[in-house]
Amino acid sequence: MQTRFPYQKTYDVIVIGAGHSGCEASLATSRMGLKTLLLTMNLDSIGQMSCNPSIGGLAKGQIVREVDALGGEMAKNTDKAGLQFRILNRSKGPAVQSPRAQCDKKLYQFTMKHTLENQTNLDIKQGEAVSLVTDECREVGVVTKSGTEYSAQAVIVTTGTFLKGLLHYGMNHFPGGRSGDGRAAHFSDCLRDLGFEVGRMKTGTPMRINSRTIDYSKCEAQPGDDPPTPFSHFTEKITQRQMPCHLTFTNELTHQVIRENLDRSPLYAGKIKSIGPRYCPSVEDKVVKFPHHQRHQVF
Repeated sequence: MQTRFPYQKTYDVIVIGAGHSGCEASLATSRMGLKTLLLTMNLDSIGQMSCNPSIGGLAKGQIVREVDALGGEMAKNTDKAGLQFRILNRSKGPAVQSPRAQCDKKLYQFTMKHTLENQTNLDIKQGEAVSLVTDECREVGVVTKSGTEYSAQAVIVTTGTFLKGLLHYGMNHFPGGRSGDGRAAHFSDCLRDLGFEVGRMKTGTPMRINSRTIDYSKCEAQPGDDPPTPFSHFTEKITQRQMPCHLTFTNELTHQVIRENLDRSPLYAGKIKSIGPRYCPSVEDKVVKFPHHQRHQVF
């Protein structure tokens, strides 16, 4: 039985997780005048963009705009950290157009953290949530791995990708949250014990490449919109320096190498048994599922 240490302050709301949704949830409740605690495993990775440093795109871009209309911070933060802004599908009708921005990953992270740290009614604590305290089927608190017990009237759980996270590097795999971070090893057991259905989904993260090793003369530059269209309804003008993206393509030799080495892919060797993403498959998944395509874009 874990020894518990009740925290002296009682909150109205506790938010678990400081990714995109956790940041928005904690800002929303604190701005409503509710005493809020944001609990995260690592204070240095609040709002960190782990994979693709972009905000928006079809569907997600519209969600960010809706969050902005409700007073959220994500669009404003994007306008402060965005390196390239584009309205996708300009040549098509407005129903399928959507904003997308590529961001400076660290600037986005630090700007969001600064906003949270200066928000009235919001406390931020570092700790791994391991269980919920319940009272007649209502969450009234959170217990951390160190035994600290925080009490509240409501708990908001933003699960992210850390619950029993499993990292795959080729045929090797081991527990972890993101590269360099641990995972939340116990909280999903608590959710399962409370009657929630727990599953696992897969996401794919490309390797980072040092830009000094890329011959950009062999790539096609893709500039952003000029002038850039802000994400937020409340931003008058983008002042951040803008940068182009660069495109290249796979070819038949690339595809041949991939097909000959599918046994070294954890996805096709049976190491990964979770549901994959629908719109962002790994490159080997593209080669297998779309064999009629002679090339695929690489940004």
